[in-house]
Amino acid sequence: MKLEDQILVNRFGQGLIAIDQLTTGFRLLELMTKKKFLNELLFLIMQSKPEEGDIEPAIIKSDLKSTFTPCVLLKRGVANHNLKKIINLPEYELTKAFVLLLNLFKVAYVRRFIDEKDNPHKWWYWDLSDHEKLEKVMESKGGRV
Repeated sequence: MKLEDQILVNRFGQGLIAIDQLTTGFRLLELMTKKKFLNELLFLIMQSKPEEGDIEPAIIKSDLKSTFTPCVLLKRGVANHNLKKIINLPEYELTKAFVLLLNLFKVAYVRRFIDEKDNPHKWWYWDLSDHEKLEKVMESKGGRV
């Protein structure tokens, strides 16, 4: 995942951008790129240490019907092997899977953000509404804001 995408996902986790900013771009990706992006999103989710109690809030926040396949699969648990099943769904399910996984990320991320905010070793928990901090992240990783 490109640094710019990581920043967008983490800004979503902080409530700084709407999910539409992420889903619009996701829909335009080719199938293999979607799968790669989802796999990288799983890494960010696992880094945020989701808990079983995050499942229902993630489904509710996603505005998806709980009977949709990604939601049914998520109800089986947040273990990595269960989440992998969600990203391996057919292409017509991937946008729903993306929305659900973004919301799972956000629920878990918010909890970690409270504990890790401004940790100097974890830029993804810095206040990403601060343009100076964004510039610092980009400079340290060789990118631009």
